Amino acid sequence: MRKGEKFIWNEDREKSFEELKQRLVSAPVLTLPSGSGGFQIYSDASKKGLGCVLMQHGKVIAYASRQLKPYEVNYPTHDLELAAVVFALKIWRHYLYGESCDVFTDHKSLKYIFTQRDLNMRQRRWLELLKDYDTNIQYHPGKANVVADALSRKSGMVAGIKVEEEIIRDLERLGIEFLVSGQHGY
Repeated sequence: MRKGEKFIWNEDREKSFEELKQRLVSAPVLTLPSGSGGFQIYSDASKKGLGCVLMQHGKVIAYASRQLKPYEVNYPTHDLELAAVVFALKIWRHYLYGESCDVFTDHKSLKYIFTQRDLNMRQRRWLELLKDYDTNIQYHPGKANVVADALSRKSGMVAGIKVEEEIIRDLERLGIEFLVSGQHGY
């Protein structure tokens, strides 16, 4: 719509409005992993924190974020983006170890990390960790990496996800059936 143009409410606008209302009232739901394989990680880093999303077959399994530690604030962008990938692999290792996983990052050069020659000790250590996993690092433009981008900038948004996962695991071990409901899954 342009400035000065007369606004006319029509069927297309009504349909868009109804869809928007529906999306605003239905929160995204976290699901438990189903079987194996088909995992994707979307990761991002900013000067404030690291953020990542674990998905399987197009459904969100978990969100995670954290603030940068004081010594990480001085890391170059390349190292921060790699730190976000390592962060995701470490916290979700129980899902990802032994499974193939596509890692999407908005930092193009991470695709070529395994072929780079001049690496510092931190990068070498992280590469050794990456080699333990069956990962395929792919470039994903920043504009499309919205959720991980938001998590990296506001790292306190998703507190409690790790605690929730531990509770779910404890309930499963005890053989207790449960229903996850509510806006935040608890």
